[in-house]
Amino acid sequence: MTGIIAHRGFNGLYPENTRRAFEEALKLDIAGIECDVNLSKDGQVVVIHDLTVDRTSNGSGEVAQLLVDDLKQLNIGTDDDPQEIMLLDELLDLLDEYPGKHILIETKHLSPFGAELEEAVAHVLRARGMEADERVHLISFNPEAIERFQHLLPAIETFLLVDEPFVQVGDCSAGPSVREAKAHPELFDGQLRTYVWTVNLPRDMEWLHQHGATLIGTDLPHIALQTLS
Repeated sequence: MTGIIAHRGFNGLYPENTRRAFEEALKLDIAGIECDVNLSKDGQVVVIHDLTVDRTSNGSGEVAQLLVDDLKQLNIGTDDDPQEIMLLDELLDLLDEYPGKHILIETKHLSPFGAELEEAVAHVLRARGMEADERVHLISFNPEAIERFQHLLPAIETFLLVDEPFVQVGDCSAGPSVREAKAHPELFDGQLRTYVWTVNLPRDMEWLHQHGATLIGTDLPHIALQTLS
């Protein structure tokens, strides 16, 4: 059975990367969740996709130029259901309430912090005793980030995300886009584990399931559940 991963939480119905989106996704009978992380000005790993807060909050500015206390003052939810930016630590606390659920953590680049971002994620995971946790998977579009994770956390699975032909970095798994996955069905020959993103059309969900995709990331996990059942 292809595992369903809620992309940025239950992104199709709730504001992305919010506690609400992750909670609602984790309640579903799916494999787990995906999140994006970057660093605040004071070096804390925060859950956010963009390098700025402009698109997803009621504030403005670069994440790297804002302290966590300042980021926590912003609303990344709705007026009726305000939500604050989460620390990766807080999201992992939430994950612990759902035994068996997986998390894919994407480091965002071009991060102004460079290698510090992967080092900070590794520090969070080690501090929690999760440096070899099979529920954790590390993903990035940046091959150098994948190499750093393989050095820092060799027991954790990595997926290199690509929207072009996949070239393996070390022993990483494949993270093709839907377009690349369908253009290169040889990725599903059983040699590699695969995480395909972002899969929102039922016909693509069905195709990937039939071809043996390991995991699919979707904004619509409820649709994926209905389709794959």
